[in-house]
Amino acid sequence: MSVVQWDDWKWQFQNRVRSPLQLAAIMNEPALSSKRYRSVVRAYPMAVTPYYLSLLYSVGESDPLRRQCFPDFRELDDSLGGADDPLDEEMAMPVPGLIHRYPDRCLAIVNSICAVNCRHCNRKRMWRGKKKSPGTREWLQTMAAHVARTPTLREVIISGGDPLLLSESLLNWFLGTLRAIPHVEVIRIGSRAPVTLPMRITPELCKMLKRHRPLWFNTQFNHVREITPESARACEMLLMAGIPVSNQSVLLKGINDDYGTMRDLLYGLERISVRPYYLFQCDPVRGVNHFRPEVFRGMEIMDKLWHNISGLCLPRYVLDSPGGRGKISLQPFSLLPERTPSGATLF
Repeated sequence: MSVVQWDDWKWQFQNRVRSPLQLAAIMNEPALSSKRYRSVVRAYPMAVTPYYLSLLYSVGESDPLRRQCFPDFRELDDSLGGADDPLDEEMAMPVPGLIHRYPDRCLAIVNSICAVNCRHCNRKRMWRGKKKSPGTREWLQTMAAHVARTPTLREVIISGGDPLLLSESLLNWFLGTLRAIPHVEVIRIGSRAPVTLPMRITPELCKMLKRHRPLWFNTQFNHVREITPESARACEMLLMAGIPVSNQSVLLKGINDDYGTMRDLLYGLERISVRPYYLFQCDPVRGVNHFRPEVFRGMEIMDKLWHNISGLCLPRYVLDSPGGRGKISLQPFSLLPERTPSGATLF
């Protein structure tokens, strides 16, 4: 493998680690090829780019990056609870793949492919072959047609899977189709590519995206070790193209659910000019519940963050309510006002 190959996003994608046998050989851990691990991967396929795998430390199963991408026996433990679609996304689709829950915006699931299969994915149901998004022009055209005939929609969020794994020509066509709709004012792209496949952010891609502004880009850094020279450069290229980059972390048990880890992540994001936007409570998804911390744990962390770090670093801590009822803002305890008998409000 040459440096040229390593820096080629297509090489990275084509050489993803997909099987426990590969993983066991690379990590020199024979146990990773056991029947138990293979059973997890049969239910929930694995995929890890060589780049992301190179960020792991040799600290065993406790490594926070390893836990995000390695299979875990607990994914098959149905006693932990969870649902395939706890947010009822499928119930809010007027056409296949398009979630239209709020009057002014919708979310288009354009494909079902990611560079890394994050084990905490809230659309893990798609890994099992349920309701996959084919990522074809016809699929995208159906969603664009719904947007065009719905004048209340001013914002379209392009998600997946990962939209940046569409062919560049198809993504360009879809963005242009949406941009030609008079009432569409803002387009957002949600992608973890800057974190898991930063080589995907190329000058050619940025030049194409720039043509479709105003365009906003949301990514997902969950740990400060994911902020590398490569990921920082990917974000900088987007920013230099006039595309604001925001971060939507997920609060994950044993990965970032402590004050110090979260503080370091937020400081790191500020250093690379990525806005901390949301901190999501992990959704109650089947195969994911072992990642879910208590809500009160998140509120304690946010309370300490509010009192110790710059406002530029602070995300909004939110919970997507089950049943698709929207986001619930989770404020730290100390920010909740009290009303005195005289009617005064105390903070």
